[in-house]
Amino acid sequence: MAPRRTGEPTAWAPRVGVVPFRRLSRERLARTSAERGLGFSAAELVRLKAYFTKVGRDPTDVELAGLAQSWSEHCSYKSSRPYLRAAFGGLRPKSRVLGTGDAGVLVLEGEYAYAIRIESHNHPSAIEPYGGAATGIGGILRDVLAVGGQPIGLADPLFFGPLDLADSEVPRGVKSPRYLMGGVVSGIRDYGNRVGVPTVSGAVVFDRAYTVNPLVNVGCVGLLPRRRLVPNKAERPGDRLVLVGGLTGRDGIGGVAFASQELTERSEEESRGAVQLGNPIMKEPLIQACLEAYDAGLVRGAKDLGGGGLATASGELVHAGGLGSVIHLDRVPLREGGLAPWEIWISESQERMLLDVRPADLARVVEIFERHDVPVTDVGEVVPGDHETLLFGPSPAAHLRLGFRVDPPELRRPARRRPTPSNDPGTIPNADPVELFERLVLSPESVSREGVIRVYDHEVQGRTVVKPLQGRVVTPSHGDAAVLRPRVDSWRGLAVTIAAQPWACRLSPRAGAVWVVEEAARNLYAVGARPDAFTDCLNFGNPEDPLVLGDFGEVTKGLADGARALDLAVPSGNVSFYNGGLGAEIPPTPVLMATGLLPDLRRATTTDLKVAGDALYLVGRTAPGLGGSLWSRLTGRDGGALPRTDPALTRRLGERLLALGARERLRAVHDVSDGGLAVTLAEMAFGGGLGFAVDLSATGLETPAHALAAEGGSRWVVEVPADSIPGFEASFRGLPIARLGEVVEGDGRLSFGTDRLGIVGLDRLYPTWRAGVGVP
Repeated sequence: MAPRRTGEPTAWAPRVGVVPFRRLSRERLARTSAERGLGFSAAELVRLKAYFTKVGRDPTDVELAGLAQSWSEHCSYKSSRPYLRAAFGGLRPKSRVLGTGDAGVLVLEGEYAYAIRIESHNHPSAIEPYGGAATGIGGILRDVLAVGGQPIGLADPLFFGPLDLADSEVPRGVKSPRYLMGGVVSGIRDYGNRVGVPTVSGAVVFDRAYTVNPLVNVGCVGLLPRRRLVPNKAERPGDRLVLVGGLTGRDGIGGVAFASQELTERSEEESRGAVQLGNPIMKEPLIQACLEAYDAGLVRGAKDLGGGGLATASGELVHAGGLGSVIHLDRVPLREGGLAPWEIWISESQERMLLDVRPADLARVVEIFERHDVPVTDVGEVVPGDHETLLFGPSPAAHLRLGFRVDPPELRRPARRRPTPSNDPGTIPNADPVELFERLVLSPESVSREGVIRVYDHEVQGRTVVKPLQGRVVTPSHGDAAVLRPRVDSWRGLAVTIAAQPWACRLSPRAGAVWVVEEAARNLYAVGARPDAFTDCLNFGNPEDPLVLGDFGEVTKGLADGARALDLAVPSGNVSFYNGGLGAEIPPTPVLMATGLLPDLRRATTTDLKVAGDALYLVGRTAPGLGGSLWSRLTGRDGGALPRTDPALTRRLGERLLALGARERLRAVHDVSDGGLAVTLAEMAFGGGLGFAVDLSATGLETPAHALAAEGGSRWVVEVPADSIPGFEASFRGLPIARLGEVVEGDGRLSFGTDRLGIVGLDRLYPTWRAGVGVP
């Protein structure tokens, strides 16, 4: 029979099941939802029953499967939307932000733009770390591709339990942190390297809080001419809906429902099928074919098939255009036989995109994708009205009002703020400064990540000018940000960095979130980039816990506070709830991928010391608080209050650094963050193969130990050539700076006023530090 575009179908396709919803009791409805893995709440089941009672029929299994995807927390943001709208609604400067769809798009220069997005793949990586991480990379690449961007850089902030955790301390049903990290890093390596996109930024964090539920966040930046910007919506009735890319199988079915619940000791056996299978060899030609079709003006709208598969992608694409659709599920090319219509509808098989194409352009689109050896199939049509009709063969499989399916009501869950943290700044007992210096520098949180960084190809595409590892070839050290050269015919640079401070956010979610934004901005200023934007991945526990939702609301306020003070756009982001289980829950973990722009990347600065005899300055005001510090975590002591944040001061100081860097008055810059001055000075010295002589009393703190370990305040250590000192000091007149010491040959010399504290054997420390963290 022909598809009925209005009214309700009277006969369903033979392989479509009908679920007798209207006559089931609430208890039976809840049992049906659980048995089918749909994840509906009691209130949602009542709403569904009312809808189908009104239209006078029972739902099909295809309809229920699609509704479950769209109404999941992962897809709908039903708990987080009110907070996101309140915090970020007015933070998108129209002069810089060009688009806010699957990825945020911002002005780069002239007729060019760049795209940014960060996502999470936490739950899949906890079950199958290699595949979960690999498909996380695949998904973030498609987000950027869906707005017209060519991916040019990846970032991978990762959070695990301690690698030395004894097997007896790993809960039943949970994989060891060493196994998880090895699989995750290998998955990112194999996918990113094979698809030819450099991994230029990231983080590897260890904390017991991430033992049960590791965090695998992935970010991507892309380049596009402004004319190539593709909307994530259908344009006009009559347009064809074209499915391109990989074949559809049973992998990833129910992935978003799985991501919208806490992990249990049975997650491995019950949810392994929810993890997708990646295919980077298909992704590279898919990217090239899409870009060619975009450049030819043949694509009116696009959406990537990620969480919820074709159901989510088609629904969001068409509903965003205020239109309806007719989709033929039996036309979807399959990787294996025997898939039920509902499985085809919600499969999250990878490397797939949905394109809105004019009928007159369909033949040219098919030719492009076939030439790239990428499957291409016309699966449906954009139609007038507000309903979607799914066909399987000649008969309907679903007929729903799109607004009902893809736009569920927001949930107003109860939220409660945590008690106000202490204002006590905390103190450090007397400690040998040299021993404390070494303990901070050689902690698992501080040692080199070279062993991880080197397995990623950060050079492919030839755009990475300032690299993740900086300094001499024989003594590489950590940098603050990577700098890309997006266009070969321009010296304009794009800096990329990652920032996270879960320990600060655990103590004070709002102040901690401001701290994260400040840290991102300091990293960008350090390489000579003016902070431009950030995209955020907000990783939290169970939103049904009022304290978790209270933390979430406070974090969004803090991120907005920081963005407003530093004039940062926030064009995209992601929310990941339900990170936890088995009695464990992660701390509030907002992760930022931030970007900055350099007018001339040839004047970028790096962290490594350059010339003996140069002056070292501490730029910024040292705050005494030790709350959330590496010292407090290593010692298990209460660090007291968080250091006071001051993003406005960060901006004023950062702008002075930019002006001096443009005049080539700075040799090295490194922000002060985890591990305080100890880690900052060590990393600068390691990279340059030089030493330092510093007077820790320049911090204004009362003891050398406190001066070494304090992390607070908007601070950088800056290396200044002798002939630039007068101009440098004049530029900061009226602002907090202090002469810290000088660059020297040899080791690190510590003093406090007239007291000589000792010598740090940098040559002795470096091999241990460099051995650091590798791939288990």
